This record gives sequence, C-alpha cells and structure tokens, in this order.
Amino acid sequence: MTANVATENLVGRDDLLAFVRPRHQWVMTTLRRDGRPQVSPVTGGVNSGGQLVVATYPMRDKVYNLRRDSRVTVCVMSDHFGGAWVQVDGQATITDVPDAVDGMVEYFQAVSGQHPDWDEYRKAMVRQGKCLISIDVDRWGPIATGGFPAAVIPLLSDD
Repeated sequence: MTANVATENLVGRDDLLAFVRPRHQWVMTTLRRDGRPQVSPVTGGVNSGGQLVVATYPMRDKVYNLRRDSRVTVCVMSDHFGGAWVQVDGQATITDVPDAVDGMVEYFQAVSGQHPDWDEYRKAMVRQGKCLISIDVDRWGPIATGGFPAAVIPLLSDD
C-alpha cells in the first residue's frame, strides 16, 4: 500500500492567485445574523485586479449576510475532491446591476472564456437582476492536499 502524504505549501499572493485562477469550484462561508456559518457552493473566478469574484442573485442568503457583515471565507477546491485546495479569507463588496455588468463580463471571462454575444450577456444580467460579489483577499492558508501526516507514514509500514 502506498500512502499519500499530506502537503501544505505556503505561497505568496501571486502564487495563490495562480492556483485559484483555473479552479472554479468553491465553497463560500458567510456569517448569519446569529454568528453561525452559512455555507454555499459557488462558481468563482479571479478578476484582473486580483479579487475573487462570484455572480449570484441578490436575494440569496450569502448576499444578505455579506451586506450586513462583509467578512467571507472561500475554500477553493480542485476539480476532484482529493485534489489540492486552499482557504482564502477576505472582505466582500456587493455590486448590483446595472453597475455590476462590466464586472460580470470579466467574471464570465475568468470562469468560461468568451461569450458569443456580449451584448446579449449584458442584457441577460440586467434582466435577471444579478449582482457581483467581489472579495478583497486579506489572508490565506497554505495550498494543501489531504493524506497522512509525514510523521505517520513510517507507522503504516508492515516492516
């Protein structure tokens, strides 16, 4: 049996953003009025200013929570559950349409690439009444992978 060794790599901001950019499956944690966490799976991206961005609807709990308390934590995960991940903490700003439309174009580009009709996309965002969550990153943990702590590996041996 080959045991996986857990890893924790401390990185600077540029390496953090390079890690986050291709990963769009996130879990966002905001704070409810009573202080308990509220957790939401979201699709996210990184804008040109290095902010984490998520498009959503203004009537979602995460938006209500962030309008009251802008503190937010995001767990950025790899495409498969056993892949690398990182926890990112920050302060969120909510921008509503129509002011959010240009930011939503940048969000779409970060997550999905080019849209076949940007005018239609902009109109759809306004028609749907979406909003944009922009997160200024304050701190982050190491980029980590799961597995056994290195000190445990010798204990797993049959020798």
